[in-house]
Amino acid sequence: MNKLYPFIFHPIFKERVWGGRRLEKLFNKQLPEGKLIGESWEVSDRQGDENIVANGEFEGKSIRWLMENFKSDILGNAKSQNDRFPLLIKILDAADDLSLQVHPPIEIAKQLGGEPKTEMWYVAYAEPNSVLYAGLKPGVSEQEFKTRLENGTLAECLCKHEVKEGDAIFIPSGRIHGLGKGIVLFEIQQNSDTTYRVFDWNRVGLDGKPRQLHINEALKSINFRDYSPQLIKSKYSQSQTFKVRFLVDDPLFRVNACKVKRGIHFKLSGETAQVIGLLKGDFVISYNGMEIELKAGQFCLLPASVKQVDFVAKKQAEFLHIEAF
Repeated sequence: MNKLYPFIFHPIFKERVWGGRRLEKLFNKQLPEGKLIGESWEVSDRQGDENIVANGEFEGKSIRWLMENFKSDILGNAKSQNDRFPLLIKILDAADDLSLQVHPPIEIAKQLGGEPKTEMWYVAYAEPNSVLYAGLKPGVSEQEFKTRLENGTLAECLCKHEVKEGDAIFIPSGRIHGLGKGIVLFEIQQNSDTTYRVFDWNRVGLDGKPRQLHINEALKSINFRDYSPQLIKSKYSQSQTFKVRFLVDDPLFRVNACKVKRGIHFKLSGETAQVIGLLKGDFVISYNGMEIELKAGQFCLLPASVKQVDFVAKKQAEFLHIEAF
């Protein structure tokens, strides 16, 4: 008998030198007093950072406990990563610019003792003229990159994308990137936390000391043929009641954005673990006699063994539908 059900988790808040307080205003997150919160880890099975179930029979248990006891029921056709849940899902609040950074491709990660990380960003909020950096400008050589790194003009090497709410970009391992200030986004990624900072705007960290850079590791990890990547250009379907926009279809995960009119019912089932991340609106989720209210800024994990989960939008809703592979 299947004991699992749709899971909501308590978020894990991360103080960051570039963080802010907008998650309170946008998503009613109960942030710790006086802290600059840059990241809210919503679905995490990282050692030491394992979300705790917030609803139902297994309230108080960790996602680690769920994976240890119900791994195949949760994952279905999805593959675990080092025996853990394969995705790490966060909300980022950039009140200041993030470092320019890169995540290592799989072969380089093995050499450097890190983990590969492919990810995607979906912009939930952006102040006017906000930008993100991703990929190299055409013709930038490794030598020019190093020269600009030395003279403090590295940002001139990178493609700069002005973004607004609803924009999205795919960031495979090896793509240099950085998030500019004024943006709040949903981040879907491999379960990895290996980041090599190559430039940090000459600032100090929360401890008042310059933050560690990883120049040698970054130079080994950057794809120096990765020129002019674009924001994801897809459009929403034409349906009047349930619109779908295809964002990412990768061997690691699939992500679609959806818009649903108020009062619309729909069901979800699948052969793999799914996560719903609510951007706007409210859902009532019904399964096996239980009801869960999902609010903007919350995420719901649907185990693969949980079939025919019923959703109804209490008011017009926008959400990301995420599938693990």
